[in-house]
Amino acid sequence: MHLIIFDDLIHKSFYPITQTRSVGDIRCGILKLRQRLSNAFQAEQECVLIDPLLVDLYRERHPDWLVNSIPEGDKLYLSSRLKLDEQALAELKALQPGEALCSGEYYVAARTNQALAFGFQDIPELRKLQSQITLYRHLTDIVHDNSRLIIQDFETLFYEEDNFFEIETGVSVLNPYQIWLEEGVSLAPNVVLDASQGPIVIESGARVMAGSVIQGPVYIGKNSLIKIGAKIYPGTSIGPVCKIGGEVEDSIFQAYSNKQHHGFLGHAYIGEWVNLGAGTTNSDLKNTYKNVKTFNYLSHDSIDCGSQFMGCVLGDHVKTGINVSLNTGLVVGIGSNLYGSKLFSGFVPDLSWGEAGCLTKYRFSAFCDTVAIVKERRALSLSEIEIKLLRQISGE
Repeated sequence: MHLIIFDDLIHKSFYPITQTRSVGDIRCGILKLRQRLSNAFQAEQECVLIDPLLVDLYRERHPDWLVNSIPEGDKLYLSSRLKLDEQALAELKALQPGEALCSGEYYVAARTNQALAFGFQDIPELRKLQSQITLYRHLTDIVHDNSRLIIQDFETLFYEEDNFFEIETGVSVLNPYQIWLEEGVSLAPNVVLDASQGPIVIESGARVMAGSVIQGPVYIGKNSLIKIGAKIYPGTSIGPVCKIGGEVEDSIFQAYSNKQHHGFLGHAYIGEWVNLGAGTTNSDLKNTYKNVKTFNYLSHDSIDCGSQFMGCVLGDHVKTGINVSLNTGLVVGIGSNLYGSKLFSGFVPDLSWGEAGCLTKYRFSAFCDTVAIVKERRALSLSEIEIKLLRQISGE
C-alpha cells in the first residue's frame, strides 16, 4: 500500500506559514504533521500531494520524494490536516479499499486505486463514511494542541523505562524519566529541567546556557541555543538552529529563527528565518478576556479563533526592531520588517516595511539581498526556484 499525504484547498487557512511549505510540514509537538502520519503508517512508498506553486521548490529540496506524482496500486490518502490520536488511528487503520472518511464536507482519508490531483473535492465510486476525526482548521488549532502532541510524540518515540543520562554538575532535574537528551546536548550550570508537568526532549547539538529554566512539555531541536536565563514554559516547540532567550510560552518555532533577547512570546507561531529584536513582546490575552480574533488568508477577514489565548503568527523572514509590540491575534506576512513604538494589530501584508499605521512595500530586490545574506550565515543559499516563489508571493 502507498501512503499519499495530501493538502486540500484549506491550506490557505494556514498562511503565511504554508505559503512556503506544505501543511504537512507544519511543526507541532516534536514532529511535523507529515512525519507523525508517516510514523503511524509504515507504507511501502510515500507521496505528498501539495499546491502546484510549491512543487518545484519541494522537488529541488527533496529530489528523492514523490511530489504530486501518484504511484500505481492500492493507495491510502490521508489529509495533512488530520489531528492524530488513538481513536483516529484505529478508525484510519480499519478503512477498507473503496471507502473514504469525511469530516463534514472535507475528506479525512480515502482508500482507492485512483490517482487524485491536488484540490480534489470528490472521489467517484467510493463509499463515503462520516467520521468524528478532527481536522485542524488554522494555525490557532495547532498552537493549542502543541502540549498534547509533545506528550504523545514523547510516549510514542522517546519514552524508555530504563532512561538514563548523566547531568553536568549544578543542573537540576525534576522527573528524569520524562526527559530525553540526545547525545551531544550541552547543559550549563544552574539549568533547571522540570518535567513534572510533561516531557522534555532536547536533540543533539543543542546548548542550554546557565540559569535557564525549561518546564515541560517542551521540545528543543538540533543545534538550537537557549540563552542565559531563558524561561521556557510548557507547550513550546523549538525547531532546529534557533536561538531563544527571554520568556516563551505555548509557542512554536519552525526552524532557523531567533528570539535572543528579553521580551515575552506566548501562544505564537513563528516561521523560519525570523529575527525578533531586543524587547519585542506579544500580547496573548485581551484585557476584556474575550476570544481573540485573527486574520485568515482564506476568508480575507478576521475570524474568532475560539480561545481567549492567541498571540501572533509571523511568516518566514519577518524581522522586528527593538521594543516592538505585537497585539493579540496579529498575523504578519512573509518578509515584513517592522519597527517603532506603535502597537502592531490585526494584519500586516507580505513584504511590509515600517511602523504601525505607516507601512510601505519592501523592495523585492532588497528583500532578496537580505534573505541571501541571512542564509549564507548558515551555509545555505537562496536558489532561483525559491526566488521565483517569493516573487509570486510578493505580487511582483
